[in-house]
Amino acid sequence: MTKTITDCRLLAITATLLLAACAVGPDYRRPASIVPSGFKEAKGWAQAQPRDHEIPDQWWRLFDDPFLNSLEQQVAVSNQAIAQAEAQYRQAQALAQNASAAYLPTVNASASANRFKAASGQNLVVSGVRNLFGGALSVAWEPDLWGRVRRQTEASTSTAQANAATLQALKLSTQATLAQDYFQLRATDAQIKLLDDTVTAYEKTLKIIQNRYNAGVTGKADVVQAQAQLEATRALAINLGVQRAQLEHAIALLVGKTPAQLNISATALNALVPAIPLDIPSQLLERRPDIAAAERLAAAANAQIGVAQAAFYPRLNLAASDGTQANNLANLFTTAANYWALGPAALALPLFDGGSRNAQLAAARDNFDATVAAYRQTVLTGFQEVEDYLAALRLLEQETGVLDKAVIAARKSVELNTNQYQAGTVSYLNVMTAQTTALANEQNAVVLQGQRLTAAVQLIKALGGGWEAKDLPARDKAGGDMKWSRFLPVPVR
Repeated sequence: MTKTITDCRLLAITATLLLAACAVGPDYRRPASIVPSGFKEAKGWAQAQPRDHEIPDQWWRLFDDPFLNSLEQQVAVSNQAIAQAEAQYRQAQALAQNASAAYLPTVNASASANRFKAASGQNLVVSGVRNLFGGALSVAWEPDLWGRVRRQTEASTSTAQANAATLQALKLSTQATLAQDYFQLRATDAQIKLLDDTVTAYEKTLKIIQNRYNAGVTGKADVVQAQAQLEATRALAINLGVQRAQLEHAIALLVGKTPAQLNISATALNALVPAIPLDIPSQLLERRPDIAAAERLAAAANAQIGVAQAAFYPRLNLAASDGTQANNLANLFTTAANYWALGPAALALPLFDGGSRNAQLAAARDNFDATVAAYRQTVLTGFQEVEDYLAALRLLEQETGVLDKAVIAARKSVELNTNQYQAGTVSYLNVMTAQTTALANEQNAVVLQGQRLTAAVQLIKALGGGWEAKDLPARDKAGGDMKWSRFLPVPVR
């Protein structure tokens, strides 16, 4: 048994030396991609949005809304899609650990006990009923001569890192969706309040017109028009209630609750578009988790080329065993009962497989080309999204300035037409037209504020939401480097 332990040590030393051997297949280099020197839509952005700090990890706090903060904290804990992605990441870690386990020898221990009687006529030294006890320790190992295990470990580790980046991308997407739904809900609350206030104003106007009709000052048509306008505005408020309920239900799903478990009280839309730090375009490759995931998948595909190439080379299998065998337990651990064996040692060289290995190598190379194209497409999409939301924020801000003037003018028009109607110089249709225009402008102003907040959320998401590629788990934490503690028995949970 001591000899076997010594053999295991020798195999471990040999393994360390052979692991330094060459690994076939191309070494990975990040694929080149087009990176502009600056963002097209960022003209004047540096002056309007100073870069005094980076986007924080809890980026939603930039909007300074305590209720939104409390909702966002629940996403990473309770959202079931994120829980699923976390389980898939743990699965990828386990697969990476499994791949790296092939670096080391496989050690097995066995014990046996037999009781038998020889048949008559057999040539035995001792006849009659006999006992036979035995124990053995065996070691088997395939040295990683051509880097097959190394490349497979690289592939599994990179895949685990890609899963970690995908998990972060899902968190960011879910958090951004929650923030967008929340601001849409608040904008809907503001619209409902605007319509409720308008209904109150229209009720007062209708009462005045009815009084004028009763006094014979105005005709029945004015009363009917005012009633129609009032009821149409009430219908608009009710319709917005449907949209609000659906948004509240969507938010409940995002925080891992049933709609019955979440009630969001109506409140004013007080959030403002925050100052969003903007970095140089090259930093986008390090800040977006979806780009990091695509890059890691390209690294995994590159390593698979090495795995496919290693299949063309010989595979060496080594084995050793040491054990004891005796006819009674008392003699089982004596020197006389000991035996050992070296072998079988096998060297296998594939000669013909009908082109299977060539096809697998070609498929691995094609898959790498596909992942490189996917990575570059993801990079281009990232730049497009940043440009889209930079343009949206810039133009929506300009639209807000113009619409604010329109709101003020429409209110003044309502005031003037109302005074002229009471003086009998214009018909009530003029008042209705002015009121309809004023209401539409004020509704558009509320919608526009919600759009600006949504665009700000989308820009933060497009910039990576405060995440960086350096936050990816290192090789050992991703499961690619086995720790000796992993060889110890794991208690059943």
